[in-house]
Amino acid sequence: MPVSWPATLPLPTVEGYGIRPGEAILRTEMEAGPARQRKRFTQVPTRIAVRWLMRREQFALFEAWYRWHAKEGGEWFLIDLLGGIGLGEHEARFTRQFEARLRGGVLWEIASELEIRERPVLSADALAIALDSDLAALFRDADALHALVHSGLPGPYAW
Repeated sequence: MPVSWPATLPLPTVEGYGIRPGEAILRTEMEAGPARQRKRFTQVPTRIAVRWLMRREQFALFEAWYRWHAKEGGEWFLIDLLGGIGLGEHEARFTRQFEARLRGGVLWEIASELEIRERPVLSADALAIALDSDLAALFRDADALHALVHSGLPGPYAW
């Protein structure tokens, strides 16, 4: 069973959040003419700079979870993270130790970097539709449909 980010801990803040895709292209300079490039990998890890603000009891839980469940940051775990297509579950692990600073004597600011296995992006078919459509309207309508199906409609019909 995969390790999950504790539901009682906050998700990373937007401030300081950054996505850095790994290098998937190998470039070879030529003696004459343009350089050649080729794709090296089909799956390239992406690094995400993260930052959390936690109360004392949350930080205590984080430290214990980090040590015992995340195995000092080396274990893969499931966490909701932001990307271009919105908030979604990612398989991640820490690439370095976290840093914690006390802010205002009340909150702990924890900073680190996560590596995710695969960054979700639009499929080729979804891209084709998006290029011919108003993408903002599509996302708005998809969000409205999601809210209707999961919140507005009654549960499953009983025969």
